[in-house]
Amino acid sequence: MSVRSVTQDQPTLPAGAVALAALFVASLVTAQLTASKVLQFELPFALPVTGAELALPGAALAYALTFLASDCYTELYGKRAAQVLVNVGFLMNFLVLALVWSTILAPAAPSSIDPAAFETVLGASTNIVAASLLAYVVSQNYDVVVFHWIKEQTSGERLWLRNIVSTGTSQAIDTVIFVGVAFWLLPRAIGLGPVLPGDVVVALMIGQYLLKLGIAVLDTPLVYLVVGAVRRYEVSPA
Repeated sequence: MSVRSVTQDQPTLPAGAVALAALFVASLVTAQLTASKVLQFELPFALPVTGAELALPGAALAYALTFLASDCYTELYGKRAAQVLVNVGFLMNFLVLALVWSTILAPAAPSSIDPAAFETVLGASTNIVAASLLAYVVSQNYDVVVFHWIKEQTSGERLWLRNIVSTGTSQAIDTVIFVGVAFWLLPRAIGLGPVLPGDVVVALMIGQYLLKLGIAVLDTPLVYLVVGAVRRYEVSPA
């Protein structure tokens, strides 16, 4: 009895697509798990509204990396593939929430860390979850559409332009939705989350956006590096 060998010409997923999707999902999950910590940085100079301090959610850096990954993915594999990545990632947010909360609600062993501390760190409040999900699905889909539109308008040239413009504007949308919904709209409309003064809410928006905009500008060489490497090593780049 002969054993049929597996043919070697079966289609496989491009390594670049797998790596970028992994970066996207890893950054997205990290952003969910680090959102509860608020960071504060001292600046050597004062800015309008914020002064010499920048306050922003701990998820800002990880979340900014999702835009790097999605821009590279759009450039290499097209608008439709990137939209699938973004919207599957949106659904995976619910899986992360379900897994985290099932662990929080499960009974703890005597040797476990303090369950209350565990819930405080990983159990993001309802206003944070709702705002982050809304900001994500709007800004990420916007980013893909604008990136692809600029690519068409420039005949595939000026990757730096579509990376900075699409990420810079989509990060502004994300910041306004997230901070505005989590710390202004929901607390005042239905009592979810702490009620922060208006100037604090604006300061949070500015601090978060400045970091994201800086990353959008500084990551442009990295986008060129990633896209160039994938195109060199993949047999049939998009």
